[in-house]
Amino acid sequence: MRLAHAHTLALARTYVVALADHAAAEDVASAYERVLIELDRLHDDQGPDIDLETVTGGSDLWFELAIVAIANLIRHGVDPLSVELICWMLVDAHAADAAMGRG
Repeated sequence: MRLAHAHTLALARTYVVALADHAAAEDVASAYERVLIELDRLHDDQGPDIDLETVTGGSDLWFELAIVAIANLIRHGVDPLSVELICWMLVDAHAADAAMGRG
């Protein structure tokens, strides 16, 4: 994995973990963690470390940044269908999180 690919994956993983850590409910956190598991599976569990110390903002920003980072994995040779499915998993998790936060 080249440096640019590793950096993009690290960003995606970091923002997904931030979302999971701040989820409104345990089942929503699990949904975010399934996104992380799929990202790692696509990369044969060779994902770079995350850096939560650099994360600022809130869940809506983290969601947008995670979607962009995941979508950018296509530029590094990751299967586009797999990327799309992971993005949809993230959209579903974020929608559930937003619904829980309003309840």
